[in-house]
Amino acid sequence: MTILVILFGALTLLAGLVISINPEYVFGFLRKHFEKIELYILAVVVRLLLGILLIYLSGVSKYPLVIEILGWISIIAALVFLVIGRTKFNKLMSWALSLVKPLGRVAGVIAMAFGAFLVYAFI
Repeated sequence: MTILVILFGALTLLAGLVISINPEYVFGFLRKHFEKIELYILAVVVRLLLGILLIYLSGVSKYPLVIEILGWISIIAALVFLVIGRTKFNKLMSWALSLVKPLGRVAGVIAMAFGAFLVYAFI
């Protein structure tokens, strides 16, 4: 099961690298598709599954308390997305995508750091 968290961390690190090099590659894709219901469902399901995995596997990580807290934050984010609904989720995505010019590369670096932390915590 830890391989799933390591894989998620590696993919997050890779996505952060791509965003750092060329933010438009990822954010352009999101701009074209953020109103689709599939993206909303994916946002909720991935956060929920990741949260459950992190909480369940926190004991085998190098930083159990931090990983458990991240798991709970992920589950809370999934629940918030469910509560606000798809319309407000779309507005949130639109707002977040408007920040790409000034903050896109910073978001990429943060994503790389988060992905690297997850990989390190579980190897």
